Amino acid sequence: MYSALRLQRKLKRDEARIVVVDPEPYMTYQPFLPEAAAGSISPRHVVVPLRRVLDRCQVVIGEAKSIDHAKRTATISTLASAEEGTGSVELHYDELVLAPGSVSRTLPIPGLADYGIGFKTVEEAIGLRNHVLEQLDIASSTRDPDVRDAALTFVFVGGGYAGVEALAELEDMARYASRYYHNISADDMKWILVEATGRILPEVGADMGKYAVRELRSRNIDVRLETRLESCEDRVAVLSDGSRYPTRTLVWTAGVKPHPVLAATDLPLNGRGRLACTPALRVDGADHAWAAGDAAAVPDLAADEPGKECAPNAQHAVRQAKVLAENIIASLRGEPVKDYEHSYAGSVASLGLHKGVAQVYGRKIKGYPAWFMHRTYHLSRVPTFNRKARVLAEWTLAGLFKREIVSLGSLENPRGEFELAAGTGRHNETT
Repeated sequence: MYSALRLQRKLKRDEARIVVVDPEPYMTYQPFLPEAAAGSISPRHVVVPLRRVLDRCQVVIGEAKSIDHAKRTATISTLASAEEGTGSVELHYDELVLAPGSVSRTLPIPGLADYGIGFKTVEEAIGLRNHVLEQLDIASSTRDPDVRDAALTFVFVGGGYAGVEALAELEDMARYASRYYHNISADDMKWILVEATGRILPEVGADMGKYAVRELRSRNIDVRLETRLESCEDRVAVLSDGSRYPTRTLVWTAGVKPHPVLAATDLPLNGRGRLACTPALRVDGADHAWAAGDAAAVPDLAADEPGKECAPNAQHAVRQAKVLAENIIASLRGEPVKDYEHSYAGSVASLGLHKGVAQVYGRKIKGYPAWFMHRTYHLSRVPTFNRKARVLAEWTLAGLFKREIVSLGSLENPRGEFELAAGTGRHNETT
């Protein structure tokens, strides 16, 4: 989206036609997913509608199944393909930009595919929020102690940004919500973070990572370092240290992998399945092909050690997208392209409302200042003034009024009520 946005601004109308292909009609600002899950931000404000922002581009809602760069064609499956029965369509191009990002990296752990919950899309974030609140309702209304214990046990696997921030925000929300239940207290809930390595949040440095562990443990969150999930069959999380936790909530945030579409191209990949790129963001050895973000293995020219690649994070991706667009324009106009180089500025992470950690330009910050810096930074980075204003307004209102703790789980099956009425002849409320 960022590349297309710059291209439509800088290119003349008769100079090129820009086609954007994406399975969803919006771009998700993923750093705001934890706050959306906690109810601090409305889900519609963490996404940016492509058709509104890219008004000079042709937006195709579909999925690229394969790319034959030698023939300059991409095979696209659109929403209409199944309805028409015509199969996929071929889209011809002159210049290719591949920025599909990454997908959740799962492991062949028994039960994970059946009971695991991801945390990479806005739908997953809101679904998880509804799910957590529903577990409180189950625990409040059951007389079975085993059902209650499983409902109030929440296991998160993965100690990176997604796992830590999601757990911290949801624990904050659930702790607040528990005051409205006559038979549930915050101490009744078990929150468990499982991390295979010896530290969490490696991006903020070792010292701030240790502080984050202490902060989470002070809230009775069980942080298990150097521990792996062995199984989650029958809704029982079995850890490598031998502990077993019956749970109805297992959130998997243990890493990402390159998008599968990369393997369906004839472009060169590195050993980890990412596109091998030059510092100018060209796909190495392939003319007229460009890449950025998680899908691209770009040499980090600002790193001290030779051969290091840019980390697959938003800090690099957004900046790469802009350089990529400038290089495409330069290439079309016969001008020299420039290399991408960005010195790592630091990282910020939220640990819940008014709590956070940060390491910026070598300075270590924690507590409220780090949380405020986290919000300020991401507010400045979320695309469009429209979204900035809406998010800021929601934060302001959230500071003036109480949290919303309503579960809208029925949104995941909106026809359920109608199907019940059509099948039984009566409405739920009349039984």
